[in-house]
Amino acid sequence: MRAASTKKTENGLEEILAPVRISVPSKMTAAVLYGSEDLRIEQIEVPALAADEVLLRVRLALTDGTDLKVWKRGYHAKMIQPPAVFGHEVVGEIVAMGKRVDAKWRLGTRVIAANSAPCFRCYHCRRGQENLCDDLLFNNGAYAEYMRIPGRIVRENMLEVPYSVDDHSAAFVEPLACVLRGIHEMEVRTGDTCAVIGCGPIGLKYVRMLSRRGVRVVALARREGPLAVARRLGAAVTINVTEIPDVVAAVRDLTEERRGPDSVVEAAGNPATWQQALKMVRRGGVVNFFSGLPSGTRVEIEPAMIHYSEIKMISPFHHTPRFIREALEAVRRGDVSAGEFVTEEIRLEDLPQAFARMKSRSGEIKLAVRP
Repeated sequence: MRAASTKKTENGLEEILAPVRISVPSKMTAAVLYGSEDLRIEQIEVPALAADEVLLRVRLALTDGTDLKVWKRGYHAKMIQPPAVFGHEVVGEIVAMGKRVDAKWRLGTRVIAANSAPCFRCYHCRRGQENLCDDLLFNNGAYAEYMRIPGRIVRENMLEVPYSVDDHSAAFVEPLACVLRGIHEMEVRTGDTCAVIGCGPIGLKYVRMLSRRGVRVVALARREGPLAVARRLGAAVTINVTEIPDVVAAVRDLTEERRGPDSVVEAAGNPATWQQALKMVRRGGVVNFFSGLPSGTRVEIEPAMIHYSEIKMISPFHHTPRFIREALEAVRRGDVSAGEFVTEEIRLEDLPQAFARMKSRSGEIKLAVRP
C-alpha cells in the first residue's frame, strides 16, 4: 500500500492530495462487447480515476437477464454502446481512491456499487422518482478484474457490505432492489394471491420476496426445472404452461369464486403473456409488466375490460437508492440468499461460452463470474 501525501487544513484536518491506492497493475483482463453476440476476453488498460472516483478490485460479478439481452443485441440504448466492458451486478474491494473521495472510505473495504445514481435535482428526482432521473448516470464494467466507480455512484449508491453477507449475495443486491421496488408499487397485502408468469432469475426473486410477505404465489413457467426452484422458494402452486390448454382458466380456478389473482407479475417478456396477465387478474387487481418488451412491439388489449374492471397496470423500471439499501438489508437479514439462485461459478475467460449456453436456456439461473 502506498501512503498518500497530505497537508493540514485550517481546521486541523488532513486533506488527501493524491489518489490513495493499493498496488494495481496497468493492465487487466476484461470482457469487451463489440456487437451482437461478439464478446471478447482482452487485456486492456486499468481505468484511470477522477478526483471523486473509486477503483474496485472485482471479487465477483453475477450474470443476469439484462446482460444477456445486451449480449444478444450488442448494445443498450441507455447503458452501453460498444465496444465496452459490461456487466453490472458486482461486489468488490476498494483498491484506489481519488483525492476528493469521502474520508469514510478505506482501502480494502468490501463494497457493492449500484449500476446507476440519480442527480437528485431534476423534475423527476424532486418528485421522488429517481429511477426516471433526467440525468440518470449508468455504470457498467463488472466483467473485469477492476472496475471504476463514478463519483456520483460513490456518493449515493455505494455501500459497505456487512461481514455476515457473502460475496454472491452482496452482488445480488442490484436486481433484488428492482424487484423490491416493483413489489412496493404493487401494494400487495398479506393473504393476497399473486401469479408470477416466468421463472427466470427475476420471476424467482418475485416468488421468494412475495412469499416472504405472506402472499400466496402461483408460479408459471415452461420448464420443470425453474418450477421446482419456485417451489423451494415459496410458491404455493406451480403450473407448467406447456401442459395446460387454457392457462388463464387454470389460474382463475385456483382463486376464490374464480375471481382471479389479486396481482400478476409478468416476467416472461412476450406479448402473449402480457395478454394473459390482463385476462387472469381479478377486477380491481394489479398487473406488473416488469419484463418490458422490445421497442416497436405491439400488444392488443381490450380497453373496456381494463376500464370496467378497474385494472391497474404498472411497469416498474429500475431501482432507486432507497431500494438498493432495502435490498442489502433484506440480504443481511437472510430473507433471500444468492445461493438459492446461483447455479455455477465460472472464470471470466469462460463468459462468452456461458452466454451462449444461457441463450439456449440450458438450465442456468445465474452464474457467478470470478475474474
